[in-house]
Amino acid sequence: MPRHGESRQTAPAQSVSPFNVALWCAAQGWPVHPLTPGRKTPAANCDTCPPAAHTPQGCPCMADGKWCHGFHAATTENTRLSAWWGAQPAFGVGVSCGPAGLVVLDVDAHSADVPDRDRLLPGVAIHEQVNLAGLASGFDTLALLAAFRKQQNPAEDETTLRVRTPSGGLHIWYQAPPSGIRYRSSTGSSPKVALAWQVDVRATGGYIVAPATRTTAGTYVPVGPARLPAPLPEWLAAELERTGHAVHDKPARHPVAAPRRVEKTDSTAGHRLLEPLLAEVEGCAAVAHGASFTEKLNRAAYTAGGLVAAGHLTDSQARELLTWAADAARPKQSHRSTVIINSALSAGLSRPLHLKGRT
Repeated sequence: MPRHGESRQTAPAQSVSPFNVALWCAAQGWPVHPLTPGRKTPAANCDTCPPAAHTPQGCPCMADGKWCHGFHAATTENTRLSAWWGAQPAFGVGVSCGPAGLVVLDVDAHSADVPDRDRLLPGVAIHEQVNLAGLASGFDTLALLAAFRKQQNPAEDETTLRVRTPSGGLHIWYQAPPSGIRYRSSTGSSPKVALAWQVDVRATGGYIVAPATRTTAGTYVPVGPARLPAPLPEWLAAELERTGHAVHDKPARHPVAAPRRVEKTDSTAGHRLLEPLLAEVEGCAAVAHGASFTEKLNRAAYTAGGLVAAGHLTDSQARELLTWAADAARPKQSHRSTVIINSALSAGLSRPLHLKGRT
């Protein structure tokens, strides 16, 4: 991947074709995948992709070079990119952040009720004397976090690539440090892992819309002089560590005589218990409204949290299964689904489900 300031070419202009945007991203070493034309969501799975919930790794479409499963299928191979955008030139461009070595702060400016001050900056006590009048968006909470740490506001960091979104938000792109530490994605509304209210983190397990991508709402436009990500500032890396975003990939330590057969049986039983709940979520795809989607996804995620807490599923397995089912039912509501999953999983984690009942 080129270092900051060493791009072989400048960032794509607003008028460039999506295919050329994809090629430019691939030239930077960033794996890309198609987005639905005019939208910021991944292109739908192919008609032959099995409708039942399954992991991307178990889907034959991946080996066949199809774009199913969004960022999991992302690639830098020009031949495959030519095939994808040749089949649908209007595809948008998504960048898979983890394999690209990117950490992107997605600053939202959505109209929403401001939560209590103890939820604005998770883990940071905001004294009652701090005047929060006028605070209304992620721009405000990110500026507040930077002020607390006596650092430059990332939204004003002209050394790194920043992209204005059609909704008035801002994507702030950084290179992850070369230390081997990965960072997990999160939403600013998550009660479990969050950097700041209305500031999402796009990293491992997430994707970001490429600069110059056009949607029906508008174009993702680079702002400021920088056209490549700068290294992640040390203070932000420390904040991501503090808030639980850092994944150190330490090898798990298990007893030498671990009962593998029991672990396999528990995992299978956990999947069996979750499958009918996932099927109910997927079944909402047949009904646009009035299918109790939120209730069904909440119940599935809460149950999955209990299974994770009891060791029957890993957190990543649970999230993959839940996200797949939710996207199959409501492909245009990924953000809303993620909020529901994060909240219900967190609640379920507090009550382990040992198959004979919660403790």
